[in-house]
Amino acid sequence: MHLIVESIGFGIATGAVIALGAVGFSVQFGISNVLNITYGALMTVSAFLGLILVNQGVSAWVALPVCAIAVGVLSVVFNRLLLTPLSRRGTSPVAMIVVTVSAGTILQYVIVAIAGPASQSYGEQSGTTLHFIGMTLSLGQVVIIVLTLVLMLALHLLLTRTTLGKAMRATSSNRTLARSCGIATQRISDIAWLLSGALCGAAGVTLAITTVSFDFTLGGLFLIPMIAAAVLGGIGQPYGAMLGALIIGVSTQVFAAVSNPNYQDLVAFGILIAVLLLRPRGLFNTGSSARRLLES
Repeated sequence: MHLIVESIGFGIATGAVIALGAVGFSVQFGISNVLNITYGALMTVSAFLGLILVNQGVSAWVALPVCAIAVGVLSVVFNRLLLTPLSRRGTSPVAMIVVTVSAGTILQYVIVAIAGPASQSYGEQSGTTLHFIGMTLSLGQVVIIVLTLVLMLALHLLLTRTTLGKAMRATSSNRTLARSCGIATQRISDIAWLLSGALCGAAGVTLAITTVSFDFTLGGLFLIPMIAAAVLGGIGQPYGAMLGALIIGVSTQVFAAVSNPNYQDLVAFGILIAVLLLRPRGLFNTGSSARRLLES
């Protein structure tokens, strides 16, 4: 029983990292309706940017916001230079997915060409060990959990309490109608991609912090549980992605505790398949995945 309780604690920490990526993925999809598989490669870019800063003597926690901003800007550029022109030409959704897969693969091997295929590490970043309610977590894991909660609260306030948030929700609901009401939908799209990219960058660095070692496959391996969390909650729904991330994180860690840890990723695959079969619209049942960004 003690092992199960400890695994739940690790699952919450894992879910916090997944939530950063899954929520960013959902925000981006809610605005653009593009299934951006390049997201995983951008996470890897963030992890290696953080590594460069750490090797220069910068704390990983200081590198985190720097990398988040850098990947946010890179995400906007990626959308502006590649995806937006293709969308304007009427490229089909399936073709857009193929483009993002191809771009992600190219980006992945650019990383290999620059940094090499060898495993890398930020070194010891976990800090002291904390014990509470039968759970054992490192200070680093607690910081990541708190950071995720703060960012999720900030996102909630942005989307529900600000004019920008209302504009984002309107654009997600009906881009044409929003444009006719005077909303600068292209600017809103840029902000959504910036926000999504920043969360992606934060997820990349936090994942590298909590991983003993990583290589150019880091983001790609993390992409499945992240997408599973987004789909479980209802893709395009940030609140659902938060809940989905928690479920995926706890489920995989509990499975690893009671079974073979090498197969814990199968849980994410299994949940993803089960949701698609039984409730394809996710826990937050919406008529169209891109129809609404958040419920009022």
